[in-house]
Amino acid sequence: MADPRAVTGAKTDARQHHDPEVRGFASDNYAGAHPEVLAALALANGGHQVAYGEDDYTAHLQRVFRSHFGQRAEAFPVFNGTGANVVALQAVTDRWGAVIAAESAHIHVDECGAPERVGGLKLLTVPTEDGKLTPELIDRQAYGWDDEHRAMPQVVSIAQSTELGTVYTPDEIRAICEHAHERGMVVHLDGSRIANAAATLDVPMRAFTNAVGVDILSFGGTKNGAVFGEAVVVLNPDRVRAMKHLRKLSMQLASKMRFVSVQLEALLAKDLWLRNARHANTMAQRLAAGVREIGGVEILYPVQSNGVFARLPHDVSERLQKRYRFYFWDEADGVVRWMCAFDTAVEDVDGFLAALREEMGR
Repeated sequence: MADPRAVTGAKTDARQHHDPEVRGFASDNYAGAHPEVLAALALANGGHQVAYGEDDYTAHLQRVFRSHFGQRAEAFPVFNGTGANVVALQAVTDRWGAVIAAESAHIHVDECGAPERVGGLKLLTVPTEDGKLTPELIDRQAYGWDDEHRAMPQVVSIAQSTELGTVYTPDEIRAICEHAHERGMVVHLDGSRIANAAATLDVPMRAFTNAVGVDILSFGGTKNGAVFGEAVVVLNPDRVRAMKHLRKLSMQLASKMRFVSVQLEALLAKDLWLRNARHANTMAQRLAAGVREIGGVEILYPVQSNGVFARLPHDVSERLQKRYRFYFWDEADGVVRWMCAFDTAVEDVDGFLAALREEMGR
């Protein structure tokens, strides 16, 4: 009988069911895992490690996160981004609490109501021009703390990068944090694409998080080369409570947590997180530059991370979707979203641009 501990060079009966050369522009979640992340998973395999986060990899991950976010930071690995947001927001709200967010925020439009239905909190949204909140916009919902008929505003949640691909400067986030803290509110940052923001700003992640007053962070790994796995990062322990219990209650406690933690370590221990994000951003800039040369296509927002939002004729988008996968953002208005990933190649972008030109010319 084969030794079950002999995992090196193991064969499999699984088959490849897709063409690995095919890439689209629908989502950075469509990308596979970076080879260095896959190698890290193999490294963590074999033998037994204590379950539920008491393993050596999760312990080491704390030191890795503190090197990026300061000595008070504590990371709680979770399965996915929605889970990270729900756990983080529960940790900084009461049962009667509310969260102020942009109307376009992922927690509002793309999480199936999970913050409200699972987290038991109220979202108070504000329309924005570019997905970014300001102190003035926050004040449209920051009132009524003593009104028992209204959910109490306790948190401001921002995304970096935003759902529209725009990026806050450190000073903009500092102003938001100061404004929120003056009103007794906590600041949460949805960082599913935090690496892309840091690459654009060319600053360390701490420069627009703990250094400017962010209290709690949802850190993204999946969109930047991981197989799965994110983390809730507590930056200000004085503002947060019961994280361990909330993570379990929210069904986000991984039994074999070492396989989440080692992926985040592979990204963060050196510069893989930044290399991946810079490449995705560069491909988005290449795509945007090519689109601007095509008449009849309008780019709607500044291209500051790895996404391009554009308006073009509906029939053109429908034909183009048969050749490359991407999504409508606002189908009624003809708005689409094109996303680049760590593995998007120059040839992918140029091929897409050629197809777009061809369809626009029909």
